[in-house]
Amino acid sequence: MSSPRPRPRSALAAGLLALVTAGATLAVTPTAAQAVVLPNNFKSVGYMPSWTGNVNSVQYNKLTHINYAFVLPNSNGTLRAVENPSKLSSLVSLGRANNVKVSIAIGGWNDGDDSAFEALAANASTRTTFVNSVVSFVNQYGLDGVDMDWEYPDPGASANNFSLLMQQLSNALRPQGKLLTAAVVAEGYYRDGVPTAVFNYVDFLNIMAYDGGSPHANYDWSINAVNGWKARGLPASKAILGVPFYSRPGYYTYSQLVGMDPANANRDCTTAGGAQQCYNGIPTVKRKTQWAMANAGGMMNWELTQDTSGATSLVSAIYDTVMGGTPPPTGRTGQITGIAGKCVDVAAASTANGTAIQLYTCNGTNAQRWTVASDGTLRALGKCLDVTSAGTANGTPIQLWDCNGTGAQVWQAQSNGTLRNPASNRCLDATGNSSADGTRLQIWDCFGGANQVWRLPA
Repeated sequence: MSSPRPRPRSALAAGLLALVTAGATLAVTPTAAQAVVLPNNFKSVGYMPSWTGNVNSVQYNKLTHINYAFVLPNSNGTLRAVENPSKLSSLVSLGRANNVKVSIAIGGWNDGDDSAFEALAANASTRTTFVNSVVSFVNQYGLDGVDMDWEYPDPGASANNFSLLMQQLSNALRPQGKLLTAAVVAEGYYRDGVPTAVFNYVDFLNIMAYDGGSPHANYDWSINAVNGWKARGLPASKAILGVPFYSRPGYYTYSQLVGMDPANANRDCTTAGGAQQCYNGIPTVKRKTQWAMANAGGMMNWELTQDTSGATSLVSAIYDTVMGGTPPPTGRTGQITGIAGKCVDVAAASTANGTAIQLYTCNGTNAQRWTVASDGTLRALGKCLDVTSAGTANGTPIQLWDCNGTGAQVWQAQSNGTLRNPASNRCLDATGNSSADGTRLQIWDCFGGANQVWRLPA
């Protein structure tokens, strides 16, 4: 973190040098045809710094969005050269191969110098130059969108200019199917530097809920920060809760702390460098994720290279919590069998939306060939096993439907052999405890009876 170039980002006022910003689950490695979609369109956003880290080490199958940080603006509206462009190109290629959306993050802490943003946003001409420069950059690198990281517009004239800039960016990017997001301060004076009109211009806001609270980024402080944005009118679906992958005050990375003592993975504070270092360990990250699943649109982290791999990974802690557990071995395609050895079957092998899912004598056809996907879905004939109309009541029938990333299509394999739909908290069930051909499948309270036990493809 000693580089003189713009590096760490702060969620507090100028002068703070900071870093910006879980039943087993069905899983296979994503392919180019299968997007990473979490239940209820939950977002898992990670930042990849331009100056450190290897893009090949990213856990793409557990993320939905990656922001490459940063490119800086000039006061005339043009963009400075991006650092490590080949790294950005590789990230975009790997993101595309895994259907993870990659955006460019513009700005960052930049040692508290936001003068270029102030200047370019202040008049229509340089705003237009900036928007054109950004669109050209997005097209040049084949990016999925832009994450605006102006740290920070002041309330008043600066905030109004920011709103005009974001409106113009939105008009240029979003009709082309590109994302527009922004990283915003957690609380305090600068929160009012983002006018509420901006909420309409963005796909979501990455709320930098760190660099504050005592201890650092504790649960209550972070949740209160997001609730503060929601109280201003930000829709829950657009509120992304940011978590730090580093400590304060010493800015030790989570990876370094776990390397010192593996038990640190399950703590929020430890002693390092002769001082108490506080951060977010696995239990707190999981607890925040559980809150976000019910009250927000996703989770964000600063930043990916500070994470560990394996069982202590915080990216995995977020993913596992959303998906309901630790993913089992990958690569499952074949029959799903249930009561009396009958197969889960698409009625008449039809691909029409709404086709009934039933029990039927196993016959080896494609109507009984299911793929266990990385997003928790079960797929056959190019479509997904779906709870009709996203129902949650006992007896809601199961159907075939276009895969859409909603919780109605997520299934978690439990240790007793049941398949639980987390959105309804009910299990896949053969109606009436019947094993007759044509028995319709439904959801029902989980009790582990013979009509709720399923054997997945080996």
